[in-house]
Order: sequence, then C-alpha cells, then structure tokens
Amino acid sequence: MDLKNKKNNFKKPLGKNSKKNFHFNMYWIYATLLIVIGIIWFSGDSDKSINREIQWSKLEQVLLKKDYSKINVINKDYAEVYIKPDAIKTDTTYNDLKPKTNFFGTQSYPKDAFYTYKFGDFTYFRDQLKDVENQWIARDTIGIESMVRKNEIISSHRINLTPVTRKNFWGESLSLLFPFIILIIIWIVFFRMMRGGSSGSGGMGGGIFNVGKSKARLYDKDNDTKITFADVAGLEGAKLEVMEIVDFLKNPKKYTDLGGKIPKGALLVGPPGTGKTLLAKAVAGEAKVPFFSLSGSDFVEMFVGVGASRVRDLFKTAKEKAPCIIFIDEIDAIGRARGKNLASGSNDERENTLNQLLTEMDGFGTNAGVIILAATNRADVLDKALLRAGRFDRQIHVDLPDLEERKAIFKVHTKNLKFDKKQVDTDFLAKQTPGFSGADIANVCNESALIAARHNKKLIGKQDFLDAVDRIIGGLEKKNKVIAPNEKKAIAYHEAGHASVSWMLEHAHPLVKVTIVPRGQALGAAWYLPEERQITTKSQLLHQMISLLGGRAAEDIVFGEVSTGALNDLERVTKMAYSMVAYYGLNDKIGNLSYYDSSGQSEYGFTKPFSEKTAEQIDIEIRKMIDQAYQKAKDILIENREKLDKLAMQLVEKEVIFREDLELIFGKRPFDKDKEQDSEKISSEDNNNESSDKNISSTEDNSKIQE
Repeated sequence: MDLKNKKNNFKKPLGKNSKKNFHFNMYWIYATLLIVIGIIWFSGDSDKSINREIQWSKLEQVLLKKDYSKINVINKDYAEVYIKPDAIKTDTTYNDLKPKTNFFGTQSYPKDAFYTYKFGDFTYFRDQLKDVENQWIARDTIGIESMVRKNEIISSHRINLTPVTRKNFWGESLSLLFPFIILIIIWIVFFRMMRGGSSGSGGMGGGIFNVGKSKARLYDKDNDTKITFADVAGLEGAKLEVMEIVDFLKNPKKYTDLGGKIPKGALLVGPPGTGKTLLAKAVAGEAKVPFFSLSGSDFVEMFVGVGASRVRDLFKTAKEKAPCIIFIDEIDAIGRARGKNLASGSNDERENTLNQLLTEMDGFGTNAGVIILAATNRADVLDKALLRAGRFDRQIHVDLPDLEERKAIFKVHTKNLKFDKKQVDTDFLAKQTPGFSGADIANVCNESALIAARHNKKLIGKQDFLDAVDRIIGGLEKKNKVIAPNEKKAIAYHEAGHASVSWMLEHAHPLVKVTIVPRGQALGAAWYLPEERQITTKSQLLHQMISLLGGRAAEDIVFGEVSTGALNDLERVTKMAYSMVAYYGLNDKIGNLSYYDSSGQSEYGFTKPFSEKTAEQIDIEIRKMIDQAYQKAKDILIENREKLDKLAMQLVEKEVIFREDLELIFGKRPFDKDKEQDSEKISSEDNNNESSDKNISSTEDNSKIQE
C-alpha cells in the first residue's frame, strides 16, 4: 500500500491541471501557426522602394512631361512608372515620392522610386498610351514638312513598355499547400475534441470516440463535497439507514465476520424537495471512499447500445476503485417497467440499458465492495426486477418532515440569515409550515430575506417570514389590479362563504385570515390551519367537502346565480368524493371495495377494474355525496345569513380580515382546543380558474388525503 501511494503521489504533478495546460498551449500553437500562414499568404513580395498608386490623370501628366525613366508592366496586371531622380528633386508634383529626413538629417533619393498604375485591361491601357504618343507627335511636328524628320520625331516619341514576370515563391507554394494545411489542422483539432482530450471536466466520458464511456463524476478523498450528515437536518430515519451503509464500507469486516453480506443497493424514495440528493451528497462527504455520481438520463443517448456500454464502463471503473459508492439520481429515467412500450417490435434503447444494469447489479459477475444508491420520486413506475432483494435490497423512504424535523431544517437555513432573534422563533415557523418540504423551507428563508431587503430593513422580522409563506403558497399580491365593484362584492361573499362554513364545522380547518386582494392567479384566498394527521376519517373528509362548497353556496344564496370562480373547488371536491367512493371504501352502496391500483400495472391499461354497472353506481354515489355537502353548506349559510353579510362587508371595506374579526362576528369556535389553535400549518386555499371567464376565488387546502 505504501508503494502504491508513493506511485500515486509521484503521478499527481502530471494530473488533470498539467494535461489541461498542455492542451491549452497546443491550441495556442495552432492559432499562431494559422496567423503566420495567413500573413505569408496575404503579404506576397514586398518592395522596399518608395512607390505610390496613382490614377490615369496624373500618369498622363507624367508621360507628357517625359519625367519617367521606364515603364514596367508586371504580369500584365499593373504598370510601374519609374520617375527620374532629377524630376523628383525639382518638381513639387512628386513630393509624395520624396523620402523623409533620416536620423542624421540627410535625404537620399532612390533611383527606383516609381508610381503604380493598376489598369483593368492591357489593350485599353495600350490605347491610352497611343493617345499620349499622338499628342506628342502633333505638338512636335507642327511646321515640319520633311518626312524623314517626322519619322525621327515619331520614333523618338514612342512609349516603350518592358514586360516583367514576377513569381511569388511563398504565394505560389502556399496557394497549393494552404488548403491542405488548413484541413490537416482542423482534422487534428476535431480529432482531439472527439477524444475528449480538452474537456477538462471531472467526468469520465466526452467526445464521439468516448460516447460509450460513463459520464459519472468521481468524488474521492482529494475531491470532497464538504457536505456531511451534520448539514442534513431532519430525515432522522433515512439518515440512520444511510449511515449504516457508510459504516458497511468503512468497517466491512465487522459484518462479514458474522457471515453477513454487505447490501448491494439502496433506493431513496420520496416526494420532490425532501432531500434525497442532499442525503447522497452527505454520503459522499462521510464515506471517505470513491463516490460516483450521475443521473439516469446520462445513460440515454441517440446511438444504439450506448446506454448499455456506459453501464458496463461505469461498473468496470467502480470495481477498480472498490470499495466505492455509485449514486444514480432520477433512476426512473432508465428504470421504468419493461414491456409497456406501445411501439411493440421496436428497439428500445432504455430497456437495453435497464437489462445491462440488472445484469451488472446481480448477474454472474461479482461486484464486491460496490454499493449502489439511487433516488426517485416515482418508485411506482420502476421495474419489479430492479426492486427485488439482491439489487436494491433496501428502500429508504424520505418523507416530508414533521414538526421537530422542520425546526431542525429552519435552524440550518437560518444559520446565515440576519434576523431579529427576539421576534423570530424557529418553533413558531415550524408550526406555520407543516407539509413543507426541505426545499420549500429553504425557499421560505430566502424569500423572507428578499422581502426584508425590499423594504430596506436591517434585520428579517417575523412578518417577513409570514409574508414569505403567503407568497410561496398563494403567489405575489397584485394590489394595483383594478376589479369592478360588483365583482369585488361577489369575491367577498365567495370568500366569506368559505370562512363561515369552515368556522361552523367541527372537522373543518380553523381559519387564520381571509383576503380579497388578488394573489397569483387567484382573486382571493383564505388561509387555514389544517391538522397534521396520519389518517383521515369519513366525517373529516365530508366537512372538508362542505367547506370547499361554501363559496359557491354563498354566491347562490346572495346573488341567485353562480359563477366560474368555483372551478378549483369543484375539481377538488369531485376528486375527494371519487377517492372516498372508489378508493377508500367510505360509501355504503359500493361497500368495502377499493379499485385503486398501487402497483401501477394499469398505467397503460385500456379497461377499468370494474364493470359499467359499477361505474354508473359510483357516479350516482359521487353526485349524491356532493349534492348533500352542497345542501349542508347552504343550510349553514342561510342560518347565519346576517353574519355572512357582515363578514362580506368587512372584506369589501378592509380587503383583509383575520381570525379575531371572525370571533367578533361568530363568537368563539366551540370545536377548537386551546392548545392547538396556533400550532398548525397555514394553508392557502386559492382559486385557480383556468377558463377565460371572470375568476372568483375558491379555497385550496394543502392537506393531503391519505392513500
């Protein structure tokens, strides 16, 4: 072991950083090479002589004055008109060819100073020169009658052109080689990218050639996550089971000496936001063994066979690092039950990946020292073979935190907050948020800080936390939204109906406050304190249904007609009644029967688990139950009509009323227990009307029916 550690230490200086720097330098070399080639390509031969490009008007003057010494035609592309040094010295026309004074104060006039004239067509250029020659001849032969003399003058005025062919060695050579050099460089860069050599990420895969490699990220002793079990508040039962797995890896001999076998896998199951992934990060921080982390979607690829290849590569690497832990988040991406793909006969890449995972977890090969952790919030859709003993031996349920666990979670998330410790009590906050997950509580703490900062406060107060809870449950207040007076009155009676009915029912949730200020998509909302209970009785469910129908009943009694505002109320009441009749066996006609399929096998089923006659009877009983609840709500409101009107008028005037206001109107609630009045969750009951008509708020209860 010592020798192995020395070898590993010796290799460290040539690790990821050195490779990354090497690849970084290589790309700079490629870039520099391209720049040099480009400069050579576009530069061509440079003439150090003093020269200027001119137009035909100036060239014509030079030719007429005969200040040129020679004219060279370069590759029939352009002409170089060389000017006599004496003309440069004496004629100011050629000042642009004069060199600047050098360091020693002297000037030198080069013999090869010339103008450059670029012509479009050589024949046309030659015709232009003919015109200049004719001007000379016409000017110098005036009055001369001797033909011999005329011929001498004509021959002396001819403009001689010297054709010059110039070859650019670099230009001609690179004109052939440059495209191939570019293709080679691109091919080298692309090849290195396909190999994943420049990724620099912590992953194990990357690139087209490594498409079958696992994308798991490795955490080892040198790359600790810094998250431990101390950072995971609540989840005490889940932590105990996970800590036992960590102990298996740290002290395996303690268990194997008694003949026991280390479990191969554990599945974390629970609602979203309860801390499954955080728990896995804590395992990585506590285990002090290699920890491979990846998501179920990392196995999925467009290429056939890639998922199975990545599974094989993952377990091959894990065996080399054993003892170690593999964590697969959202395993339902590849772990869905097989045989439910409606496209029968097609090649299902996900099923191939799952088959390979099953084989690796408990096949002919051995995976000693490799423990698999997985997380999902949809355990009902997982394949049964994946959940059997020998693969995922344990299912660890990560449920919503209870009161004591919420206190601990608040203490963790308020650790770095600046709040008024005299006003804010974590016990009080925990009582206001039953049913909240760990992620919800973290959001409450963060939102309270934002609200306090928005009001320029130095410390976060108690009201800031309560406003944060209200905003998370009901949405942001829309105080500037204009509502017509008749609609405002209808909303007030709707919310007053909910509040009045719930106040008069024993098992309805106690009210905290009612508002008709628009919040989110709702035009009004009511906050209640539902009890934290593990089971729900028939009478409790019936009272909740009556309370939900109180808003519509109030509209019917006061205005003689109902509106679309009770959409959410009706939806929830219908689902609640259906559950009571078809699932929980709480109906006398249907009896003690439950048609709920907890196995999830009927996900793609096309038939109901009951006959048409039974379905008709279920519909009748649901309708009868809802009609009875609606009539009960109307009876309560008719009996307390004066109190309903008074409460609605206060809502119209104040827009927000609290529990104390209801006590002044209705008196003390006779069903409340003194010790439990302020100890339960504030639940927003919002109206989420999805139609295009006017919205009137309905109540929404966050308490969950036990299934």
